[in-house]
Amino acid sequence: MPKQYTSPTLYNELLQISITQLKEVGYLNAEQIKGGTISWSSNGNKIGGISIQVNTQSQPYIELDYSYRNEPKKYRVYLTSIKSNLNKGEILYFLCPYTNKHCRKLYLIGGNFLHREALKGGMYESQTKSKRNRQLDKLIGTIFNCETLYNEANKMHFKRTYAGKPTKRYLQIMEQIRNAGNITTNDVERALLR
Repeated sequence: MPKQYTSPTLYNELLQISITQLKEVGYLNAEQIKGGTISWSSNGNKIGGISIQVNTQSQPYIELDYSYRNEPKKYRVYLTSIKSNLNKGEILYFLCPYTNKHCRKLYLIGGNFLHREALKGGMYESQTKSKRNRQLDKLIGTIFNCETLYNEANKMHFKRTYAGKPTKRYLQIMEQIRNAGNITTNDVERALLR
């Protein structure tokens, strides 16, 4: 009898739609109906696409229209909002059609875009790494992520200061960049020997 398949499905590898992504493109502006497409690519090759229509009027929703394994799919995912704990407006969430949970990302699971808990046994890539590899990632990962950190710190709406003081996130990014420049080969060798 063959051995059971034990490798988990990784959330990082699934196609996903996020509230942040829709906001950046302008789909979630108040009181509008807007349609368009979202596409995904890997190494410069298009791997998927979906037509969406977002309605942010009375009962907000996004309507997804695509085909999965040559089967047409068209359904709505409702949006809901919760008052911000900072008393600065409301935060939008998807309402998963399967689990009925609030979420900021929907993952393509079994042909439908759903909350991550709809996938039993799913994991993030970082959860599958050994303790040693996680330590190495923590030590030298910022060297490889410096460009991403610079891009995040220079985003158009990134808050560097609040009330004249640097934000915690900005200080964290700058600390990570500074630490990346201070890593020596001895540090890497020590981490490899652990």
